[in-house]
Amino acid sequence: MEHDMPDEHNLTAAVAALSAGQPVIFPTDTVYGLGVAVGVAETPEILYDIKERDHGKPVAWLVANPEALALYGAAVPEFACVLARTFWPGPLTLVVKAGANVPGPFQSESGTIALRMPDNELALSLIGRLGVPLATTSANISGQKPPRSFDELDEVLLGRVQVAVRDGSEKSGVASSVVDCTGDHPVMVREGGVSIADIQALG
Repeated sequence: MEHDMPDEHNLTAAVAALSAGQPVIFPTDTVYGLGVAVGVAETPEILYDIKERDHGKPVAWLVANPEALALYGAAVPEFACVLARTFWPGPLTLVVKAGANVPGPFQSESGTIALRMPDNELALSLIGRLGVPLATTSANISGQKPPRSFDELDEVLLGRVQVAVRDGSEKSGVASSVVDCTGDHPVMVREGGVSIADIQALG
């Protein structure tokens, strides 16, 4: 199992695993994440199994840039694009109506998809090398605290993946804010790294 610092070999191993549809643990700006490559993995089911989490709860996608809103969303409102341009990369997850490029198993029951561009070079490097988003959830057993550092990762969870990479820095530990952009105006679903005041300041 690869649990080293992120040298080129380790990143290559992570890309290879993701390209084979396997889950990988990797850092984001908020916590360590557990993810699969969208489209290579046909469903996010393995993430639920590894985390011992109830199936069916939507899994957000980490994307490479704000343009992903247009690529994976449908009827995306202009305010969502403004939020992405303002706060990405960063701790803001935008929920939009899923477009034709979003496989059914990754959509919520209401036909939406949650997208975020992480402010982490390693995560963005993985997405860039793969050319697809990473369906990602926090790298912890359901009910446990999400890990802010590699050392906080559960050994049981580590034993369930072939590759885990780190970047040596502690994460914020503050979850991303989640904003519903499917209506006429943004609705804060979960306040985290971006506050309601931050969004209201945009006018």
